[in-house]
Amino acid sequence: MTKHTIITGGTRGIGFGLAQAFLSHGCAVMISGRTQANTNAAVEKLKQGFPGADLLGQACDVRQPDQVQALWDAANQVWGQIDIWVNNAGISGEEAALWQLPTDELDAVIETNILGTLYGCQVAANGMLEQGNGAIYNMEGMGSDGRMHKGLTSYGTSKYAVSYISQALAKELEDTPILIGSLRPGMVVTGLITDRYINRPEEFDRVKRIFNIIAERVETVTPWLVERMLANTRTGVVISFSGRWKLMKDRSAKSSKIWLSMPIRRWPKAES
Repeated sequence: MTKHTIITGGTRGIGFGLAQAFLSHGCAVMISGRTQANTNAAVEKLKQGFPGADLLGQACDVRQPDQVQALWDAANQVWGQIDIWVNNAGISGEEAALWQLPTDELDAVIETNILGTLYGCQVAANGMLEQGNGAIYNMEGMGSDGRMHKGLTSYGTSKYAVSYISQALAKELEDTPILIGSLRPGMVVTGLITDRYINRPEEFDRVKRIFNIIAERVETVTPWLVERMLANTRTGVVISFSGRWKLMKDRSAKSSKIWLSMPIRRWPKAES
């Protein structure tokens, strides 16, 4: 059965890779970007690799709830069913100490990553409750597990909030047919990382070697995530990709946790 999927922030990076992976499984896909021009360009690029695919694209600023609703409505009008909604749209902002960050940039990170996820969850949950089924997945990132990185306080805070949103929504919808999950791709080299160094080429040259060691490529991570989303039948899961660096660290510490062999896990039940 064809799965109908909406991916916010699907014009580049992980979102674009997710779109490619879903299409490779014969799914129908709608992607969104901030502008219609960028969205159209991404759709055309996807069509080159998947001619004849059921592929839609619509601009959507996830900070605007009416645009998020319009995204659902446009896909639903064509398909009559949305099976998977992925809240992927997000920005990292400038890498700087919190007190050095311009307030407009701080607002953009928090509004995009937190409000955008909340609006996406609202729209998708309402639509899926009405149709009687569906799955919502929220893209986590650095900070969602509590780890910290200097210069990314606002981004890490937003992703910690996304983790809470997923857990809380899973609790609220636990007696419904709607599945809620989180995606943890690990460190993946995308514009979200490299854009921080646009004005710091010398520093980027220094960190490129590190990225080559500890980071993964989009084409490695996204097919893995999509396969597990398509196979998942449980709510309240974290689909966590652990690449070679995390695996080496776990083994060197003689850890009993091999995340690659335990990609999907439940959150612990809340204490009563």
